[in-house]
Amino acid sequence: MKRNLEEETPGEVMQTKFRWLAALAVGALSVGSMTACSASGGSGDADTITYWASNQAPTVEKDAEILQESIDRYTEETGVKVDLEVIPWSDLYNRILTAVSSGEGPDVLNIGNTWAVSLQSSGAFVPWEGDALDQVGGQDRFVQSSFATGGAEGQAPTSIPLYGLSYSLYYNTKMFEAAGITTPPATWDEFVEDAKKLTVDTDGDGTIDQWGVTMAGSSISNNAHQAFVRGLQNGGALYDEDGKPDFGNDGVVKGVKEWVDLMAVDKVVSPSDAESVNGSDMAATFADNKAAMFFDQAPDANLAARDFADYAAAPVPMESADATGLLGTQSHVAGINISVFENSGNKDAAIDFVKHLTSDSEQVYLNKSFSSLPVVTSAYDDPAFQSDTIKLKQVTLADHAQPMPLYPSEGQMETLVGTAIKNLLATAAQGGSVSESDVESALEDANSQMSSGQ
Repeated sequence: MKRNLEEETPGEVMQTKFRWLAALAVGALSVGSMTACSASGGSGDADTITYWASNQAPTVEKDAEILQESIDRYTEETGVKVDLEVIPWSDLYNRILTAVSSGEGPDVLNIGNTWAVSLQSSGAFVPWEGDALDQVGGQDRFVQSSFATGGAEGQAPTSIPLYGLSYSLYYNTKMFEAAGITTPPATWDEFVEDAKKLTVDTDGDGTIDQWGVTMAGSSISNNAHQAFVRGLQNGGALYDEDGKPDFGNDGVVKGVKEWVDLMAVDKVVSPSDAESVNGSDMAATFADNKAAMFFDQAPDANLAARDFADYAAAPVPMESADATGLLGTQSHVAGINISVFENSGNKDAAIDFVKHLTSDSEQVYLNKSFSSLPVVTSAYDDPAFQSDTIKLKQVTLADHAQPMPLYPSEGQMETLVGTAIKNLLATAAQGGSVSESDVESALEDANSQMSSGQ
């Protein structure tokens, strides 16, 4: 897959990738089990499986340390060795698509749950039904909102949940107190108003050194998540009722404009944030007392690694404090899922390893270590998941979260919409104005690239 993708536009890149996926899906349907027989995925050693894990901790090295402890328990119990590779989020999706197209991937891998339907359409992963689902204890032991992200509605999922997540607003309690703000904002207008109060020149040298908000403006996925949530809050949706992409509708345009305006109009976000690429960047800015608020899913371990504790979590502000239903969306049903390659040479061991990672005891260990939420209901009995932040996220997932669109083109949508917002923020960072028509044009352009690639 390392052709000359860097010479193509984001739309052309995603069209190429999804043509590969479409071809693989057709091939899987036409040749059936020949895919598994002819491919040579996994380690090829009956006593060893390979595992691609996503980066959940502040560093991939910390991920490896946490996961190896769990892997060692599995190896001691079963005798099966696990070759672990932790892959940064910036590389993971491309690595997966390369593995799918080549037929040479790991036995087990993590995926962002928003990619589940897109990857399901390739036909490259084991469906979790029948014996495979029974081996991990069946559907009922999982948190159902998380389990529902594993594939298209009405089809056997090809991933099951591993870590649960949801967005919250994180805020600096000392900065709030200094600014005379007694409660976190409940509405978007209150959020912007508070952010302006918290954007200050603290040392009087004429330069802002404390910003109201920090964001990862170059994070494609974060940008797409904001388009989804803010669009729903404003009465829009990224797909219409027939499942067709509809990025330029009034609600999505308004929601994206509100997000970009934080930098372009409200001036509560540092222009340098347009180059910030991930949650670790936001956590670092926040922990360095350079920003008072940010939206994230599970920054606690990252902040703890920086010895920062002067913060609290609150629900994501809505357009109206009492909004419900789609208008009351505060997060997508976020999380990390886990899949087994259909062409694994060690499929039994791979499924057994997934059983291990989703067992009650490992769910407590892993989600405690990564500051995420268990995806099996029984794990919530552990004291580690009785904190106010965890309970907040449970309420968010139960009452104020929606799954990202469950369509095969969702992965392409994230790239195109996220890139469009990245480019709008880059314009704002350079001092350019970003009008509503600019936002609409950028989203319509993304929509046209998406449509032509289907």
